[in-house]
Amino acid sequence: MKDLSVIIVNYNVSYFLEQCLLSVRKAVRGLQVEVFVVDNNSVDGSVEMVRRRFPEVILMANKDNLGFSKANNQAIRQAQGKYVLLLNPDTVVEEDTFLACFQYMEANPKAGALGVKMMDGAGKFLPESKRGLPTPWVAFSKVFGLAALFPKSGVFNRYHLGHLSCDEVHKIDILAGAFMFMRAEALEKVGLLDEDFFMYGEDIDLSYRIKEGGYDVIYFPHTRIIHYKGESTRKTSVNYVFMFYRAMMVFAEKHFSGRQARLYSFLIRLAIYLRAGVALLSRAVQRVFPIFLDGLCLALGVLVGEKVVPDPFSLEVSPMWAAYFGVWLGAAYFSGAYDRPTRLYWLVRGMLWGSILLMAFSSVVSIVGKTNKKHLLVAVLVGLVGMTLWRLIWHYIKYGHWRFGEQKAKRIAVVGSSKEVKRASSLLRQAGAQEPVAHLEPQHTGADLRQIKEVIEIYKINELIFCGKDLPVSQIIEWMVQIHNSAVEFKILPENSTYIIGSSSKNAPGDYYALHIEVNLLNPYHRRNKAVLNSLVSALLLAVSPFLIWRIKGKKQFLKNCLGNLIGLYQWVGLKATATPDSKPAILSPVDKVTSNRISPAVARQMEVVYAKDYTPYADLVILARNISKLGRPA
Repeated sequence: MKDLSVIIVNYNVSYFLEQCLLSVRKAVRGLQVEVFVVDNNSVDGSVEMVRRRFPEVILMANKDNLGFSKANNQAIRQAQGKYVLLLNPDTVVEEDTFLACFQYMEANPKAGALGVKMMDGAGKFLPESKRGLPTPWVAFSKVFGLAALFPKSGVFNRYHLGHLSCDEVHKIDILAGAFMFMRAEALEKVGLLDEDFFMYGEDIDLSYRIKEGGYDVIYFPHTRIIHYKGESTRKTSVNYVFMFYRAMMVFAEKHFSGRQARLYSFLIRLAIYLRAGVALLSRAVQRVFPIFLDGLCLALGVLVGEKVVPDPFSLEVSPMWAAYFGVWLGAAYFSGAYDRPTRLYWLVRGMLWGSILLMAFSSVVSIVGKTNKKHLLVAVLVGLVGMTLWRLIWHYIKYGHWRFGEQKAKRIAVVGSSKEVKRASSLLRQAGAQEPVAHLEPQHTGADLRQIKEVIEIYKINELIFCGKDLPVSQIIEWMVQIHNSAVEFKILPENSTYIIGSSSKNAPGDYYALHIEVNLLNPYHRRNKAVLNSLVSALLLAVSPFLIWRIKGKKQFLKNCLGNLIGLYQWVGLKATATPDSKPAILSPVDKVTSNRISPAVARQMEVVYAKDYTPYADLVILARNISKLGRPA
């Protein structure tokens, strides 16, 4: 029997997984450990990376995304360890983490499961390291913000057990799925992860069952891990809200009954609508606010134009200014003026095209004829000046300089040996990032920490890169905690890796430096064109459907597909073999470009990668033209 079985479920985070496995390789010393990686059909080279760099790992490569619970259970059923650790790929463990947890569990036979102190990528404690049971009152306090208002309260913040010290061992209710160190004997007694939970809630359910089985669930802060993504990277997305709270509903139906279950169900449904509404409103405000500001600038331009170029018809036709604004702002939108990163060129180009369209239209229709064209010209010029000014002010507030289009200049320092610093500099150059302005070679802890703080202050450092080959993880975490500064981001260069990895917030996706590969399908310009093409094609197909529908199998589904594409719920051509849970359902895929039905999954994935990389609207039109009869397929 092994001492420990470490199980990591991976999905398209090769760069995180590589760093996690490197830390695991160091942490297994002193124990008999087996390591499983269960890959849920990643398309980012994760499987190949594990085979090449970590031959000691037991790799299970699934052909589909089975979700967190099923994938973990796959490995648990084969595990030979006295203890089982479920570990997220976006974590980094200290060198003594496994041994410290093992020794505590050996000394405390009533402990069935254990979690550790988790820090985010900025060195900040993650409150989800210790959690209480989400009873109706706990759920109410969290949903309505009482937990946030009283973070240290044992009454209002039992979700994160804010009244318990994060530096002391405690018996708790719930562990985070990112790190669950469990006694195999306890799993045999209470059962494996419930596969009704696809992505969220399974850690709550399993922790609860272990406690109900007569074991203690322990928060153990005497070792730490970095958890880059915290609970989720998409907490503001509607999809996350529905998936998370659906998991809470499954938990409530399973473990609560009677009045308590009904109350919990009501609170969860209320939370879904509140959080989904806030998420939608937040996204709408973020998208609409810049357009609203530009509209105000154009309105100011109209007022200035009335003073500069007297127009006897301006009041008479003033309602038509809304149409003019629509043309200008629409042209700016399709030109990319509201994409990130912003470019003034795209804004000017959009306003120019909008003006050309209005002038051309005025030659055909008298709608613009009554409005002095000089007035239009003054309005758009003044409006453009206003749009530029507010963008420059916003850019200066955010990045601290007037060089529009450039983000905050990186001032990077690297902590490591000369050899690793050279490698870091080379990777930064290849990724098109700033080169380091300072280099610190570690000697001994006290002097290093003082020196790092001095370098940060003197050189105005805003990004610190630690070389994983030269520094133990425990030292890196300690420095992150001691330096903790909102103006400084931390990243790690793992040993022999081509990635420099980090994350400044638990609610932000982890970022990394790597060779930049342009993927057209991820470009906002191409995505917008694809959405417009979907709607136009749908409108055309509906218009000609009386003549076309006899050629199509699944006529009712065809009409449903047209309507779904028209309003943006579906897409005519999209990714299927490499689709993510966030992807819109697709009727056709790049595989439909060829007539052969004998396409292997690997070839299908490769075709979709090529399609995404080189995407143009013409590619969709070609696939649609060759598959008219298949447009009645289910999405």
